[in-house]
Amino acid sequence: MAELPLIVILGRPNVGKSTLFNRILGSRRALVGNEPGMTRDRIEGIAEWRGARFKVVDTGGIVPEDRDTIASEIFRHARMAIEKAAHLILVVDGRDGVLPLDQELCNLLRRTGKPLSLAVNKIDVLKHAPLAAEFARLGVRDTFTVSAEHGLGVDQLLDHVTAGFESAGESVAGPEGPVKIAIIGRPNVGKSTLLNRLAGEERSIVTPIAGTTRDAVDVEVEHDGGKYVFIDTAGIRRKGKTKLLAEKLSVIQARKHLEQADVALFVLDAEQGVTALDTHIAGYAHESHRSVILVVNKWDAMPKGPTAKSDFTAEVRRRMKFLDYAPIVFISALKGYRLGNLWQLIAEVSAARNLRVPTSQMNAFLKRIDLNRVPTTGGRPLRIYYLTQAMTSPPTFIAFTNRAGKLHFSTERFLENRIREQFGFAGSPIVIKSRPRR
Repeated sequence: MAELPLIVILGRPNVGKSTLFNRILGSRRALVGNEPGMTRDRIEGIAEWRGARFKVVDTGGIVPEDRDTIASEIFRHARMAIEKAAHLILVVDGRDGVLPLDQELCNLLRRTGKPLSLAVNKIDVLKHAPLAAEFARLGVRDTFTVSAEHGLGVDQLLDHVTAGFESAGESVAGPEGPVKIAIIGRPNVGKSTLLNRLAGEERSIVTPIAGTTRDAVDVEVEHDGGKYVFIDTAGIRRKGKTKLLAEKLSVIQARKHLEQADVALFVLDAEQGVTALDTHIAGYAHESHRSVILVVNKWDAMPKGPTAKSDFTAEVRRRMKFLDYAPIVFISALKGYRLGNLWQLIAEVSAARNLRVPTSQMNAFLKRIDLNRVPTTGGRPLRIYYLTQAMTSPPTFIAFTNRAGKLHFSTERFLENRIREQFGFAGSPIVIKSRPRR
């Protein structure tokens, strides 16, 4: 398989490089904060845009005080990435204007001979757009105004940057490397027992992976030809319930590991039922756009009855309406009860997350749905001319319509339900974006 083209994001500290990186990947892979220097190492991920797959690298920012070490520090940390790059993106802060460090960095990148685009970031509203005019003196022909925080203008930037990239085709694509699975839940629901069971009796090959934190254990497992990395996270508590610094850090790290995963196994305690903290944690999983499997543990200890499972399922669906796409499995991690069902769901959900539907099928599907059932605004009926899948992981669709702005929530929900009925996408959130047809 040919090596994927590489995009490298560069810039001085706190201009929004990591926010743009996360936006392109569709997940919060890199830490983001107001403090300069949040990113120290290069972070790499695989992204997809309109059928083209590529690697993207987020580099550390330049500390302004280290003026004499600009060239050495930039190239010491990013030389290999820059040498292999198919395209460089220089990120600047539109509200700060052109700083000497921006000019010096731009000159350095231009001398590499690599294709260079300028992303004028933090143009969050229309009235900020004139701020970008000052950056014309940097002399970068391909300049884009963006808001990485809100996603504005990123489509146009990616259209340009990936224009020459080879399409991955419209076949079903599987994930590269092992599927990353985070085991999440509140304390003492059986997360570690589940990890031990998945990595023990059910394993073919198990290799410990050195971790960087003391509160998470990563184990690589091969099962039925599939490769998985399971991450056992610390129990997530509410912020107000964490008193010690170590506990607060464990919550932060658990959420960080969740956001780096492809699939989340959200473990519930059958004996205690669905608690308010369970719904709080479920919100984390949903907001992070992970695929989710709801794992009801300790089911062997529950009283049996003809409606026991259906009653518990109804309670879960009532309390977690936003996770209605997540399948539910009832197990006992301690006794190994129904782990085969869980393995099957893991394989199905991880495949669904990376499913790509050919554009021809999407538009044949579009012709069959009745858009007259969706609400209208201003008496103007909605028309969707074209529907295409732009990305996988999570599945992201773009609808080209006769309107500007976002689709109505009920319209998004209607399209999502019809897409699920036709194509599945079990366990995976579906993102639908709207663009007016020019």
